[in-house]
Amino acid sequence: MTALESDPTGARPGVLPGDPGPDEAAIDRLVAVALDEDLGPTPGRDVTSQATIAATTTGTADLVARADGVVAGLVAVPVVLRQVAQRLDLTPATFVVHLPDGSRVRRGDVLAELVGPVQLLLVAERTLLNLASRASGVATHTRRWADALAGTSARVLDTRKTTPGLRALEKYAVRCGGGTNKRMGLYDVAMVKDNHVAAAGSVTAAIDAVRARFPGVAIQVEADTRDQALEAVAAGADFLLLDNMPTPVLADVVAAVRAVAPGAELEATGNLTLDRAAEVAGTGVDYLSVGGLTHSSPILDLALDLRHG
Repeated sequence: MTALESDPTGARPGVLPGDPGPDEAAIDRLVAVALDEDLGPTPGRDVTSQATIAATTTGTADLVARADGVVAGLVAVPVVLRQVAQRLDLTPATFVVHLPDGSRVRRGDVLAELVGPVQLLLVAERTLLNLASRASGVATHTRRWADALAGTSARVLDTRKTTPGLRALEKYAVRCGGGTNKRMGLYDVAMVKDNHVAAAGSVTAAIDAVRARFPGVAIQVEADTRDQALEAVAAGADFLLLDNMPTPVLADVVAAVRAVAPGAELEATGNLTLDRAAEVAGTGVDYLSVGGLTHSSPILDLALDLRHG
């Protein structure tokens, strides 16, 4: 695979091919906060590396997979390197990617090569590993769901159950693993849930209120029963979340909704497991939403190995 080198023109090395990558401003903010935690108040310091390694000493380090999985988050590494270099007034490092985000990797694979001041590489090490390991864990978990749904028409979907501050990175990691994003937040898509229905008085009243206040915004509705689902599409809902339905009930609701609103998008949610994924997809839903993609994925173990000599 052709290496992707960082360059000052704005290329984003390692990003999932065909994907715009996570929001750049969000990643800049995330890295700044992470470095504040590690280095202390700006510009910060690493009392070990700065004491033992001359700023002029250069070296090469390999970013290596310590387990099989799917890589994600490499797009954040050059941001870490850039911010550390700026804070500590060090020469910038070169970042060359060999296995970009979205790649399946095996234990021992070298994902990327970093060349620059050794002080910079060691100061940046933990922050870049935390971000890339977390994102790669999400991508790896998502890939298991995507593989379980292979051969069906359904796709795995994420939720807003993300780590505070990490949403842009984690939702990008879901895409790297073959999953799909729902809404990014409370601002871009309306989600009518049981508490909204209780406050508004009915599903229809809640949908009408959203249409009146925010015309043009897509509306999703959580439905627990067949009647709720049919009321929601009759009122103009674009997308239904069919919550905690046994498979036979889910199949019946899907058929009923398709008969009156064939263009509505349907999502199964609640108590989903990998061993049921294909069975649930067989009901005809478009998506299976899995909060665990972002709230319960273990990291993928990655390491930064400095080459001796």
